[in-house]
Amino acid sequence: MSEIVLNVNGVDLVEFFGENNVKLNLLRKAFPEVKIVARGSQIKLLGEKKYVQRLKDTLELMIKVLKEFGELSTDTLKDLLRGNNPFETHISKKSNGNVIVYGRGGKPIKARTKNQKILIDSSENNDIVFAIGPAGTGKTYTAVALAVRALKNKIVKKIIMTRPAVEAGENLGFLPGDLKDKVDPYLRPLYDALDDMLPAEKIEHFIATRVIEIAPLAFMRGRTLDNAFVIMDEAQNCTSTQLKMFLTRLGPSAKCIITGDLSQIDLPRRVTSGLKHSLDILGNLEGIGLVRLQPEDVVRHRLVREIIIAYNNDKKKRENIEKENKESKEEKPLPK
Repeated sequence: MSEIVLNVNGVDLVEFFGENNVKLNLLRKAFPEVKIVARGSQIKLLGEKKYVQRLKDTLELMIKVLKEFGELSTDTLKDLLRGNNPFETHISKKSNGNVIVYGRGGKPIKARTKNQKILIDSSENNDIVFAIGPAGTGKTYTAVALAVRALKNKIVKKIIMTRPAVEAGENLGFLPGDLKDKVDPYLRPLYDALDDMLPAEKIEHFIATRVIEIAPLAFMRGRTLDNAFVIMDEAQNCTSTQLKMFLTRLGPSAKCIITGDLSQIDLPRRVTSGLKHSLDILGNLEGIGLVRLQPEDVVRHRLVREIIIAYNNDKKKRENIEKENKESKEEKPLPK
């Protein structure tokens, strides 16, 4: 029989034990061999030595997570109990549970679908990856998570995220403020993804020190993007010239993910999407990967998947009608 007394110092006890001791009860369920007595900030563990030591290690890791991230969700605790350590996030194809990185509060961010996992593997095996798919399939979110992991693991020195400043089918007119105020609305989805993965103060520090750059595509011209994880979002709204300009910015140590949805092109009519052109001419180059996400990969509201499928079916129906009308006109004999 072994006994260990552990003092929980420097963290919020409510956050540590959970409301109504929900996290403490999870620990008791995970370690039935150990008697846990909690009084204030002191925890007494009684039981066989190997189980007591294992529980002590888990409790110390919980304290470390709370001090590092400021919060500890029940999902994160469950992940810890399964053996995942948020401070061991090195890239590995054999990583436990498909965890990409641990975000705010130690939240595990992982591949949630088969094609998201393929995207992760493709990024590990290629310097440039095209991630193509409909809205809600986690293209941007997964790309940002991979970039944050690469930065945390010191594989890259900075993250650069960009997208074309194209309005989605409406004219916003004059936007007030300085240049940053004018372009930030177009870049908001990238900020939103970052907010899930890093504390606000750390994001502000990284942006101030240019460790993280979020800028419109026009700001990329003339630069060499090296020692960086580069994300091009909404690439379907790039012209061929713009996408060629972007791709030729990459330095020898850069990693890049290009995301796009070919069903949501907001370019003016008669302007061909540069993403379509790039896929046609670059798809077979060694070192460039292509991942196509499907409606089945949608991780937003359950109806989003059904909405996408309905629009796809309607598009196919219209294309078939147009094809039949065209064929009937061609077959119709000319008047004598």
